[in-house]
Amino acid sequence: MKPLVSVVVPVYGADLILPELVKQINEKGKSVEYELEIILIDDCGSDKSWSIIKKLKKTTQNIKGYKLSRNFGQHAAITAGFEKANGDYVIVMDCDLQDNPKYIPELFNKTKEGFDIVCTLKKTKTYSKFRKITSNLFYFCYNTLSGVKLEANLGGYTLLNRQVVDAFLLLKDKHRHISILFAWLGYNRGFITVEHDDRFEGESSYSIKTLLKHAVDSLVSNSTKLLSLTVGLSFVFILTSIFMIISIIIKSFYTNFSIGWPSIIVIILFCTGFILLSIGVMGMYIARIFEQTKDRPLFLIQDEV
Repeated sequence: MKPLVSVVVPVYGADLILPELVKQINEKGKSVEYELEIILIDDCGSDKSWSIIKKLKKTTQNIKGYKLSRNFGQHAAITAGFEKANGDYVIVMDCDLQDNPKYIPELFNKTKEGFDIVCTLKKTKTYSKFRKITSNLFYFCYNTLSGVKLEANLGGYTLLNRQVVDAFLLLKDKHRHISILFAWLGYNRGFITVEHDDRFEGESSYSIKTLLKHAVDSLVSNSTKLLSLTVGLSFVFILTSIFMIISIIIKSFYTNFSIGWPSIIVIILFCTGFILLSIGVMGMYIARIFEQTKDRPLFLIQDEV
């Protein structure tokens, strides 16, 4: 019996892309070795994606469509797709055709080498120079501040076997970065190199503000080293302050040292800023504890075909 490969696609603002996307997945991803199912998760954009999905279902039998009750975000939509996937292997890819479906057979063939997760490394990134720089900066900061290493050219286009998918579904993180969670799971990871194509139509819905928020969420939600770094810096300031106090006392006895108010004001302002920074970092963690304890579902499905 042929294994089933489920292709999970979170859909947002892609009503003009969906017909070509489904066509290319079925044409380029077909193989005599496996069967394909396509799972489209509509994340409630302002376009007509859901009506397009329902139309495509009438002509393409291997499609499953699910519409979330509101916009929960890309990573929650991917999780919804994983829950609905029946495949022995599950592939996650973007809906904009920058992840080319022609690599599906190559991803599957890589599993024959014993890999549980097959990730993609991008030869080139079709982003602006600013986004490339900020992306590399994020990966540098994340690798420095966490115990999980991510490759700077790592793509979200990934294949997982059934065991890894089931393990992923056990995770209850509210703030989630899919690639980080894949790396955290462990298992045997393999890589293939792919070209990052231009977007088939339209523009990305990710603004700089959204990307920055996502980067902060990823760092704070997956690492406590920021707290350790804050504590370490606190000790540096404390020891420096003690040294300065001793130095001032000695100079007061042996020299005509005059203590000036400008130095005091500078120290007060600097220490106050550091204290506020420490409180802010702690506040970010407390905010995430608050959201986690609410234990709300990651997604709600309104309709399906």
